[in-house]
Formats: sequence, structure tokens, C-alpha cells
Amino acid sequence: MIKQNLRDLKKEATAHALADAAYELALERGLDGFVVDDIAQRAGYSRRTFANHFSCKEEAVVMATLTFKEKHEPEKLLASIPEGAHPLDTMYHLLKMRLTAELFRKMRTLVAMSKHSPTLEPYILILLRKLQFEAQSILSELSGGRYPEGYAHLLAGATYGVMLPLIDGSLNVLLPGEPAVESAEAMSFEQYLDTAFNHLRKGF
Repeated sequence: MIKQNLRDLKKEATAHALADAAYELALERGLDGFVVDDIAQRAGYSRRTFANHFSCKEEAVVMATLTFKEKHEPEKLLASIPEGAHPLDTMYHLLKMRLTAELFRKMRTLVAMSKHSPTLEPYILILLRKLQFEAQSILSELSGGRYPEGYAHLLAGATYGVMLPLIDGSLNVLLPGEPAVESAEAMSFEQYLDTAFNHLRKGF
């Protein structure tokens, strides 16, 4: 069991290093300015190792958004949510934990890149779906069959829709950790999240 855990940790660390290298190269050279061999060389691995983790450079660039430590955060969430908590409260805590300034910064950068490199778009959608599915699984586990089938799916979809205006910058919201600006129109991330969840609780 210990060997298996160590093997899994090493695999995750390798994927993280490759994804980080891909993201850095994309920032430095643009998506068309490097190839898979450049990623492998920067991360210190072979092209074959890259192929064991990612299908293409676009996937690696996008997956850099998920940091190594974040992969274990759902376990912490499960331990911190009281038994019988309403799914909306669970989602609220999950989003506050997951939606960090670093994640938003990288997601906004990816969206900006995708305007010049549309091949990134499918992988951005895959990433969002991955986060949504994770939330859906946590909700299903915590609800213990108290809600109709499909409830967790719909709730996770609705709450992760909260992310989209923040990622594309269509709403004036200060991301976690950003300093306040002079504009009185800017809403803090906490205010935005509270407003969105109030709407969800009232059923719009």
C-alpha cells in the first residue's frame, strides 16, 4: 500500500512538473513557439514520459491550472463539512476553497491565450468539467441519498457557472487576494459569491 501511494505521488508530481513547464513556455513563447520536446526537456523528462501523462501540449498547458496540492483538498473538505449539511453550503465551502487567486489568474490567462490559439478551448472546457465533476462527486457522497438522482449534477453545474463571468472578466469582481481599487463598482469575491448563493437559495 505504501509503495502504491508513493508511486501515485510520484506520478502526480511528474504530471505537475510537465504541466508547469508547458504553461511557462506558453507564457514565454506563445502556444506556437514550442513543441512537446521543449516541455519534456525543461521539466527534465523524456517525450515518452510526457505521452504517459498528456495527449498534447495544449492539455498540459491547461492542466497547469490545477496545482499538485489541490488534488488532496477534497479530502480536507469532506472532513470539515458537518454530516447532514445542505448541499448548497457544501458547494459554498468548496468554491471558497478551490477558487483561489492563482487559479483565476491562470484561467484568465488561458482564456486570453485561446483567443489567438483556439486549440486550447476544448481543454479549458475539459478542465471546467473536471472541477464540476469533482464537486458533483463530493455532493453525492455527502448527501447520502437524501436528494433526488441528478440533484448533485444540476447543483454542481449551476454553482460552477458562477466561475465563468470571473474567468472571462465580464463582471467587475476583485479576485481573492487582489488589492482593493478606487473604483466603487468593484465587488469583492466574497460579496460576489454570497450574492450568487443567495440567488441559488431563493431559486432566482
